[in-house]
Amino acid sequence: MDHVAELTSLSTKITSTIGGLAIIWTMFRQFMPYDIKRYLDTYIHKFTSYISPYDCFVIEEYAGDRMNRHDLYIATKAYLSDHCSRRARTCRIELGKDSDRFLVSIGERVEVTDDFNGARIWWHAHMHQPVSNQYSGRQSQEERRYYTLTFHKRHRELIEGPYLRHVLDKGRAITVRNRQRRLFTNNPYTEWSSYFKPMWNHVQFQHPSTFDTLAMDPTKKQEIIDDLNEFRRGKEYYSRIGKAWKRGYLLYGPPGTGKSSMITAIANFLEYDIYDLELTTVKSNSELRKLFIETTGKSIIVIEDIDCTLDLTGKRNSNKSKEEEEGDGSDEKNKRKYRFDDEDKKKVTLSGLLNFIDGLWSACGEERIIIFTTNHIEKLDPALIRTGRMDKHIEMSYCDFESFRVLAHNYLGIKSHKLYEKIRRLFEEVKITPADVAENLMCVGYSKVDAGVYLERLVKTLMERKEAVEEQGKDGIVDEVYKNNVSNGVELK
Repeated sequence: MDHVAELTSLSTKITSTIGGLAIIWTMFRQFMPYDIKRYLDTYIHKFTSYISPYDCFVIEEYAGDRMNRHDLYIATKAYLSDHCSRRARTCRIELGKDSDRFLVSIGERVEVTDDFNGARIWWHAHMHQPVSNQYSGRQSQEERRYYTLTFHKRHRELIEGPYLRHVLDKGRAITVRNRQRRLFTNNPYTEWSSYFKPMWNHVQFQHPSTFDTLAMDPTKKQEIIDDLNEFRRGKEYYSRIGKAWKRGYLLYGPPGTGKSSMITAIANFLEYDIYDLELTTVKSNSELRKLFIETTGKSIIVIEDIDCTLDLTGKRNSNKSKEEEEGDGSDEKNKRKYRFDDEDKKKVTLSGLLNFIDGLWSACGEERIIIFTTNHIEKLDPALIRTGRMDKHIEMSYCDFESFRVLAHNYLGIKSHKLYEKIRRLFEEVKITPADVAENLMCVGYSKVDAGVYLERLVKTLMERKEAVEEQGKDGIVDEVYKNNVSNGVELK
């Protein structure tokens, strides 16, 4: 018993001594000059690294350019938030960038563990405190955060290669999933505004259109979904065949057939941002390249009504007059010719647009979709829409019965009705756009009434168009002008 009492007393003395030394060391460090403190910490770290079987990596919040956060740090934060934060007892809650979702991250000096291929990894969050200059009293650096991951030395190659790549890939995917997607539009460019305004402005993108709500033939819709899935999984394939990871879609068809709804459905399906490029405000090919460079990956670049924005009908030399081609040697005509050439250099040309789609500059970045829309595909230059530039041509046509059923379910919440058979026969005889069908099914004031009232209204519209077509001897297509004439009681010639 005496021996046990002596050991207990000795351990108590040792513990007290160590505790006292720790307090003294802490107080001593508080008044120690910064240079001496850093010198001692360096040698203490070297000594412990020799006897410790563990290695440690540091991931700083800022690396190199202090204006931008380190990509690996952002990915690590997202990875730990998703995979490891549930194991931590102290967490930080914050809103993600450009998002209304709450993100959970581990707090300072909190330890969480992760397992990867048999290796155990310990993660810690830290923060560099600002250091005050002893002469000026100013802080020498800002508050900076960083992560450390500790692992056994025998797993170093595994951590340096596969594990960090795993963290980066998973973290990037989580960041994309959690962010608030955006709709961009390009700013009108002037020489002075380029120094003060960004190339793109954006708003939050919250359009509800999806493939489930899109009025389209189910088989055709599934074909598009399969194509998008193949593109999303095609990084290794595009790298193997030596092509930029991008894909072009051409949406064509009459107005009101759902081209814009298709774009938003694609964006919501892939969870991509949208860049709505207004070509009429772009002054030159060089500005077009700058706009492309400023876009990010996982995005859709849209040029709507491409046939209306530029002269891309194949008349590539139409600016030259007949007299200029003859070249009679007149100084005045030569000056005018040079003036025209200078003006042309300041405009977006077909060749500049083609280089934008699949030239050298198109390889700046990856995982992009370029979409053109047009009401008149026959007006476009064949070089613009050939395979390889516009890889998939999607015709947005008039409403058929299957598309009508989707609209009826969206607007009226019904899957069948006694008027369906009559409506089916009318769709076989009359061509009408999905937008016009939706207009007839729209519940005024969102009131809850019998769906039959709106179906009867659609039947009446279809019957009126059928009679008007029969009277005029047309082929069943009723355009917007014709529809307005019929509704206003104008006699058609």
